[in-house]
Amino acid sequence: MALSRKNSLFAGSEGGDHRWAVIASLVETCKLNAVEPFAYLRDILERMVDGYPASRVANLLPWNWKPAVNS
Repeated sequence: MALSRKNSLFAGSEGGDHRWAVIASLVETCKLNAVEPFAYLRDILERMVDGYPASRVANLLPWNWKPAVNS
């Protein structure tokens, strides 16, 4: 995480810094929960675009996440 902290200095703005911290935290949380970060981010972003209900967002956290079953 020390390298991530240093990289975030070049995010371009305070808002960019915050976004970088959110993504870095999600990636590290995925790793701690034995979840592949790219697959996780791709799946949850697709679900949110498709109208996933905000009331069930806790189901999308890395420790609760289950990959979508493709038909």
